[in-house]
Amino acid sequence: MENRVLMKGNDAVGEGAIQAGCQAYFGYPITPQNELTAYMAKRMIDEGRVFIQAESEIAAINMVFGASLAGTRAMTSSSSPGISLKQEGISYMVGCELPGVIVNIQRGGPGLGNISGAQGDYFQATRGGGHGDYYVIVLAPASVQEMYDLTREAFDLADKYRNPVIVLADGILGQMLEPVKIVKGNPQPNSYIKKDWILDGCKRREPRMIRSLLMEEGLLEEHNWKLNKKYEMIKMSEVRVETENLEDAELALVGYGTSARISTEAMKAARQKGMKVGIVRPITLWPFPQKVIAENAEKLKAFLVLEMSLGQMVEDVRLATNGRCPVYFYGRPGGGIPEVDVIVDRIESILK
Repeated sequence: MENRVLMKGNDAVGEGAIQAGCQAYFGYPITPQNELTAYMAKRMIDEGRVFIQAESEIAAINMVFGASLAGTRAMTSSSSPGISLKQEGISYMVGCELPGVIVNIQRGGPGLGNISGAQGDYFQATRGGGHGDYYVIVLAPASVQEMYDLTREAFDLADKYRNPVIVLADGILGQMLEPVKIVKGNPQPNSYIKKDWILDGCKRREPRMIRSLLMEEGLLEEHNWKLNKKYEMIKMSEVRVETENLEDAELALVGYGTSARISTEAMKAARQKGMKVGIVRPITLWPFPQKVIAENAEKLKAFLVLEMSLGQMVEDVRLATNGRCPVYFYGRPGGGIPEVDVIVDRIESILK
């Protein structure tokens, strides 16, 4: 059964988690994601599930750790500085191969910054963020509908790979109102994924141990190679990307999230002026859609990367092109929003 409702992005994330079978939410207030915590405070109680406002962001991620250890679908959310505080717990979850969903509604930084939507957390999300060699799957919605859809998907991916998944959005998407198609009738949580590794009491089975402290000689290296094998599998199977108008394009705009929405308007404006412009929109920021970038680098004159930051994803685009064509950048940090007119002017100057 499905119906369409007008929802704010933060609320759509919450409803996506509900419909995915999230059994426990642990949060701590911070703008611009407070509506998500408020939404979960009501909806989780309505559904007879667990909602806890933790005493801190650090406590919240460790509550996710404990709930996941027992086999529960669990989630936490915050905004940029709060996500920084969760990094130690995320690293521990990866080391113990525990699933969980972490939502980051980005704000301006560094430091306390401001409460405007920004995209300065790309490096943090796609490079692990905490200590040690690891990656988490990073999903980047570009609409309120995708805030709902990708949050639902995040739980399945987390369980499939026993790895945390980050939903990386920004304050603009979090506060935006758009119609959302709500699909109900999801299977019971975890009923379709066998979790034969959880710690749920061993009266009727042999004891199990889950840990990330591996002191025996060579054991940690062996564990890291095991994790790396999983990352390689994720890179082969879970890349998500959307392209438009690349067939005749001379230049491709690359953006994610809110920047992707702006790039769509810039592409339309540029094409009205006779410029052949296409779009590459990464939906998974990790694994990054390197293959699509590389294949199109052979035929394009240039890429222009748009970000609400000083330039972070641009490095992944340059790595993917491997020098096959120029990669340009236009960004605005600290809550600034790239302007369509400026982007079109940049396109025109590049294609001259």
